[in-house]
Amino acid sequence: MCPPHIFMQLEKLTPVRVVKADNCILCGHCVDVCPVHAIEHSEIPYEKVHKIDYNNMPSPEQLMNLLHARRSNRTFTDRNIQDDAFEQIIEAGYYAPTAVNNRGVKIKVVSDPEKLKQVLDYVLDTFGEMAKKMRESGEESSADGYFGAAMLEGLVKAAKRGKDPILRGAKYLMVFTSNHKMGLRDCQLAYQNSSLMAQALGISQVYLGYVCNAYEEGDKQKLKDILGVEDEIQTVMALGIPAFRYTNYTERDF
Repeated sequence: MCPPHIFMQLEKLTPVRVVKADNCILCGHCVDVCPVHAIEHSEIPYEKVHKIDYNNMPSPEQLMNLLHARRSNRTFTDRNIQDDAFEQIIEAGYYAPTAVNNRGVKIKVVSDPEKLKQVLDYVLDTFGEMAKKMRESGEESSADGYFGAAMLEGLVKAAKRGKDPILRGAKYLMVFTSNHKMGLRDCQLAYQNSSLMAQALGISQVYLGYVCNAYEEGDKQKLKDILGVEDEIQTVMALGIPAFRYTNYTERDF
């Protein structure tokens, strides 16, 4: 029950004792598992402990239906997302597990149109430089083969024609950051929690891989300054009210 084994029964039929309390990672398992509040934790006051209503859980069929419905719907409209919806989406992200309960994930919503334009320009400028370097070196693609010079140039040209192949016209970005050595994995777990909550609220969400790719290849500090974050950017989500909902889903082969 206790990940760092702070609660131990050294011998059968003897009381459970607290050992090496300094190893506590503040996960709260001990407080949350006890039905009679027999455990007091100096860092977890009881007013923060709440009963779980297992009668109000979604059925497996309901959860699977949500998973079937969740997809990257890029038909963002200009309709606003309410603050209480963002609060639920962010809370869902913060309840994702993190390595050794480090809780180093930070989630920020960016909606300033000027900031969004700066993010778009940052990605396009970075992609333009990447394509230029490929051409100058005689290479048609990146070392891992993921990016091609022609593809990057095509994205830049599309933007010049007035299209937005990067943010897809989204009015909101949700940025997940962490400096922990397991930060990428932690943020990906938080992202998925937030994504499913957004789907439940009827809000479309799209993983912005292009922004993450540009961050890895470009001036990292510049993008952090634009977004107003200090920790490493791990994942970025675009959100918006979709123009329509998908009425079907296609089975996937496993």
